[in-house]
Amino acid sequence: MFDTLLIANRGEIACRVAATARRMGIRTVAVYSDADANARHVASCDQAVHIGGAEPRASYLRADAILQAARDTGAQAIHPGYGFLSENEDFAKAAADAGIAFVGPPASAIAAMGSKSAAKALMEKAGVPLVPGYHGDNQDPQFLKSQADAIGYPVLIKASAGGGGKGMRVVESSGAFLDALASCQREAASSFGDDRVLIERYLQKPRHIEIQVFADTQGNCVYLFERDCSVQRRHQKVIEEAPAPGMTQERRQAMGEAAVAAARAVGYVGAGTVEFIAEPDGRFYFMEMNTRLQVEHPVTEMITGHDLVEWQLRVAAGQPLPARQEDLRIAGHAIEARIYAENPEKGFLPSIGTLAYLGLPAHTAFVNGDIRVDGGVRMGDTITPYYDPMIAKLIVHGADRDQARARMLQALAQTQAVGVQTNVAFLSRLMKDSAFAAADLDTGLIERQRATLLPEPEAAGASVLALASAAVLVRQGLGAPGKGGADPWDARDGWRLGGRYHRELQWVDNGTTRKALVARDGAAWTLDCGDGPKAFLWRAHASANPNLAYGLRITLDGHESAGTVVLHADRANVFTDAGSHALELYDPLAHSQDTQGEHGGGLTAPMPGKIISISVKAGDTVEKGQPLLVMEAMKMEHTISAPADGKVAEVFYAVGDQVTEGAELVAIGE
Repeated sequence: MFDTLLIANRGEIACRVAATARRMGIRTVAVYSDADANARHVASCDQAVHIGGAEPRASYLRADAILQAARDTGAQAIHPGYGFLSENEDFAKAAADAGIAFVGPPASAIAAMGSKSAAKALMEKAGVPLVPGYHGDNQDPQFLKSQADAIGYPVLIKASAGGGGKGMRVVESSGAFLDALASCQREAASSFGDDRVLIERYLQKPRHIEIQVFADTQGNCVYLFERDCSVQRRHQKVIEEAPAPGMTQERRQAMGEAAVAAARAVGYVGAGTVEFIAEPDGRFYFMEMNTRLQVEHPVTEMITGHDLVEWQLRVAAGQPLPARQEDLRIAGHAIEARIYAENPEKGFLPSIGTLAYLGLPAHTAFVNGDIRVDGGVRMGDTITPYYDPMIAKLIVHGADRDQARARMLQALAQTQAVGVQTNVAFLSRLMKDSAFAAADLDTGLIERQRATLLPEPEAAGASVLALASAAVLVRQGLGAPGKGGADPWDARDGWRLGGRYHRELQWVDNGTTRKALVARDGAAWTLDCGDGPKAFLWRAHASANPNLAYGLRITLDGHESAGTVVLHADRANVFTDAGSHALELYDPLAHSQDTQGEHGGGLTAPMPGKIISISVKAGDTVEKGQPLLVMEAMKMEHTISAPADGKVAEVFYAVGDQVTEGAELVAIGE
């Protein structure tokens, strides 16, 4: 076994690999960019080496810098994690040529499976069923369009070297094909340095089921069952679970054996995932093979009891697989939810900023338990525009799917993040969704259930306003009603000469100002949220962050409520079992000098990013919904469209410009 391992990645996966390596007694080396100097993965390793600038191309995609770091630190092996260089055949070969073990398959296997087109050709030759499509080398746009026309719409354009939903578009008609192709190719080139694509028939109501395979250098190969990854948004996985609901033993065996055959066909070694798309009638088709560890590998660990990173390290050291096929069993059910810094209500756009507060349920970290959290950021860290905005993976285990789903709901209710937008509330609604609960799964579930999964925001209830108001009072040193000594001058409960106290708080709730009048008359406290004064009591209890987060229990008009309120930057973030709500504390004096910005009323950037194309100029007449420009953030493209008919008054930026969130992009007049 190696004594020193370099982890050529960042964030959650780097921390995950470091945890297993530490348990095995292996020394670890981190690499980091300018943006990650104080990152969690750096602190998790025994040594760290700076490798370049914040942009991935200047750091985590620099094979030369990473290999030099391995040489300089005496690392005998490199674990690439997932993303970045994990499926780069040249990097795997360079490591092997340098006498450094690559914790992954040989370069030849990466080459065979790394191109979706080549992999499909290989599988077709091996008799594995494929979705109808074009997987060839001719990349002429008009030729590809003719292939799509022949296949029949809708079709799916996919980057040949892609993954993670990048470089992928569903095209509904022939007229939309060329624009979608150009966008895919730009995104593919930016993310993978390869703009080649393939075309496939887009299946209706498909399920995405993948098989975890593992092979060693002695010729052994097994499958560790399946994961259902059907619940997706923008072709990226949101929920993963194992085993797949409704999977029969016969179908599991057929898919498992097909996956093993695919791995053997390319001389595979290490961890890999063979992905299939399955139709409602049970037919399944090969999609691709990911020649690395998957983000969702913890659900497989939860149901099998095996540490897949440990398996990777042992296989890379030349040891045989720790188990045979007949030794593997499924125990219970596991579900994983990815906690992202993103705004589901705005098309799941990334949310950039500082994670001012992070509260998590009681959990294990990087090892199995009823609730497990694998995370790569800490409270106080910054979610930057350079990398994937995942905060953590929340994984739960239950005796069956119903128990796992209930446990996930409890864990999500205790997951509290402030400083960036997150998808936690969306994930909770997804867990409660009738289709998800009934395991009526397919890749279109989120879009199909959009009305219930992405509803219009509701006004905060009286209990939410009461919790927020109580937190403000506690922060100002006002103790629970009735507390204090015999000397009234020692009391911190709002005592005033004459026995009267009142305070009006103005809360901005989704753009609407809500008033909360807190009053004391003698020993009696009331709260009036616009529907008359009601008896009001509160009690604060211990908090892990007493200057930021307030655990509270209130009684309003005889009804008890409890929650955590995080006060940050004039905002009260109220977390209860029913969900979360963000309120802004409005101070009339602080806003008395507010003036409208120089270009008020125009279209603004929904996130930090780079302008990569502009399709209008000043003086152009535009129609509602017409694309105006395209931004790139975190290697994903986002189209900014006209909100209404009008005339372009001014375009404030040029192609290539970097813009901040909220920057005005285009002014449109009547």
